[in-house]
Parts: sequence; C-alpha cells; structure tokens
Amino acid sequence: MPHDRIRALYCDHLNLARGKYLPGGRHGAFAARFCRGTYGVTFDKDLIDAPGAGVTEGLPDMEAVFQAAELRPGWEPRTQVVVGDLHASDGTPLPMCGRGALRRAVAAWQALGYTPMLGLEMEAYAFSAQPDGSLQPYRTPGAHVYGTGRLADPAGFTDAIWARAEQCGFPIESMHSEYDAPQFEFTLRYDEALKAVDDHFLFRLMARETALEHGIVLTFLPKPIRAQGGSGLHLNFSLRDGQGRNAISGGCDAAHLNALTRGCIAGLMHHHAGMAALVAPTVNSYWRLKPASMSGYWQNWAVDHRGVTTRVSAEGGAAARLEHRMGDGGANPYTLAATVLQAARLGVVRDYPLPPAETGDGFSAVDAKAGVADSLAGALDALAADTVLAEAVGAQLVANHLAIRRDEVGKTAGLDDTALRDFYIHYL
Repeated sequence: MPHDRIRALYCDHLNLARGKYLPGGRHGAFAARFCRGTYGVTFDKDLIDAPGAGVTEGLPDMEAVFQAAELRPGWEPRTQVVVGDLHASDGTPLPMCGRGALRRAVAAWQALGYTPMLGLEMEAYAFSAQPDGSLQPYRTPGAHVYGTGRLADPAGFTDAIWARAEQCGFPIESMHSEYDAPQFEFTLRYDEALKAVDDHFLFRLMARETALEHGIVLTFLPKPIRAQGGSGLHLNFSLRDGQGRNAISGGCDAAHLNALTRGCIAGLMHHHAGMAALVAPTVNSYWRLKPASMSGYWQNWAVDHRGVTTRVSAEGGAAARLEHRMGDGGANPYTLAATVLQAARLGVVRDYPLPPAETGDGFSAVDAKAGVADSLAGALDALAADTVLAEAVGAQLVANHLAIRRDEVGKTAGLDDTALRDFYIHYL
C-alpha cells in the first residue's frame, strides 16, 4: 500500500516529539523548517530568552534534515516516520540538538577506535482518564513484578503496543509489568547508538499514542506517584572494536576488568554530580533519586549490583556491558546517551582514578560518600560547575538546558504532589 505522507520528527530540549506531516514520495535528503525559538519554549508554553533560541534575534529559522533511506513504517494509516538532525539557517549543525550531541559522542569514540552499542530499558506508569478529566492509576488488581497477561494488563493495551511495534519494525527485547502497579517495563534490542536511540524515541511516542486510544495516559515521568517506586531509563552500553569484538569486559570479579572498562567507570564516577541535570532533568526526577532506592543516587559502582549507579554485567564476552541507572524518561534520550558516553570517554582519555567497588547492600549500608544533589536546582549548579563535561556534551546545549530548567524550577516551586505531576504528565 502506498504511503501518502511522512511524519517528520525531531526530539527537542524538553523530550517532546516535534515535527510536521509532509507529502510522501521523497528521495535522498529532504528538510522541513521550524522556528529556532522552539528552544526557548517551556513546558507551560512560556517563551524565554534561553541561549541559542534566538528569541531576541528575530526568532530565526532552523532546519530539520531527514534522509529518505531512514524512512520506516509508521503506526498511523498510510504514514511513514523519520527522525532528523537540526541545522541552523546557515546549514551548520544546531548546537542544541540532542541527536547531534549523540553523533558527536559516537564520533569521539570512533576516533579512539570504538563503536558504541546501546540498549535502553524504559519504565512507565499507566493512568486512566476519568470523565471529569482527572487521572487515576490504571486498575491492575493482579499485577506483580514480571507479570504478563490480563492480570497485569486487564485492558490489553500492551498487546496493542506489541502489535504496532511489530508493524513498525521496533525490535522488542521484552515487556512486562514492574514492581509497583500499574507500572510497566519495555526493553528494546541492543544496537548501534544512533539506531538504538531512534528506535527508543519512536517506540515511546507510538506506545503513548497507542495507550491513549485505550483511554490510558502512559507516562514515563520519573515518579508520578510519590509513595511508590520510580521509573528509570537505564542505559546499557558496550564498545565494539575495529574487528567487531566487544571491548568491554564483565564477569563476577571486579579485579579482572580491563583498562577500558575501568576507565569508563571512572569517568562516570568523576562526572556523577554534573551528569544528573542532563539525564534526570525534571523537578520530579529528584523524588526518584534518593538513597536506598536503586535509582542511581550514589556515586558508586559494582558488579551485578542493582543498588549502585553503574552496574557491571556479570556476563563476559559479547554480552559484557555497563549499565548506567541514573537517567529517567524526562530526559531527551539522545542527550542522555551522549552524556553517558562522553563521561565514560573522559574517564578513559583523562585517566581518572577509579574508586573501589561498592560493598554495601545499597539499603542499610553504602560505602559511597557522595550522591547527586537533592533537587534539580542543586543538580543544575553541579552541571554548571562541571565545565569539562559541558564542553564534551556541547557548551551551548548545556547553556540552553540550564536556562530552561532554572525557569522550570521557579515555575514549579510550591506545587503540591498532584499539581507537579500534572505539570509534566501529558508531555512525558
């Protein structure tokens, strides 16, 4: 069946999918123009003079550039989807573009002889929309961790998500209910970095739109129910060498990790505080990032330990990987992946010292002495102070992020739990 149109998308600074519908039948590269002032827009639709947004410079254009070879089946009738890179009016890459930041991170690793491979585990809560417009947790009376079937999902909305994922070619690794009802986990298959994050970005949009057709608001907000567990976006990564072999080492003995693996962990430890504002970028994120929460709060690492921030897999060989557990679904996934990869790379090239592995259980006992800030405001200060990380990720991207998120901190001050949830929930 022919496709009449293309849904051409990009991921913005708020992790919103923005784009346009375009006529089909494209070949080679094609583009769509947008106002660069989008990068000055906040969740409550204020327009602020954030660095790079051009608000006081006439609100100039930017261009999203797409490749016809990357068109893929969509979930809407007779519609293909594609993700693009943002360029300024002069054709140069737009510094605030998260996808561009990930391209730079991949290129920096490739210059060292490695290709990053990624896998993302996403968690989400389901809410039912009530006739008065309020939201109530989706009723799943028989749900439990690793639940499947109708006890976990009485309405079967996850079945519809699975069917559409197959239709679109999204490589699902697994799907199940999580620890706290009504929470679900979706995991996509490992792939090269840009492909893996494109899959994640599009899958997440498809899943939310599919759930909405069933009367369900599916939210990847880090902690929509304050008294229950949080939702993370765990990033698993490894590095493939020039011969296609996995250069990261795993296994049960931390003493036998190779120098590359140790350097990556050291970088993630060194930049732990500054990373938080980019990978956990909402006020709500700091409801989740707490001690004894298995959330990535502590500046620590260990082998096969869910109570630490950087978890080394117990598997070796092709399956060896590092799992970074701090991030959440409020983050632009391209920026999140770029931040983790750049922090890890800095540990290798700058030869940071590696602290000892965590020996505490993560609940009643922890060796680590430092964690993330206790609020987004504190995390933003830590990011502003970490100029090495900011330069690696992208100085103007970080400057724009700091301005937008500091405005967000002020806007949300004093909101109660429900009001803060609702500030974000229909977007994230």
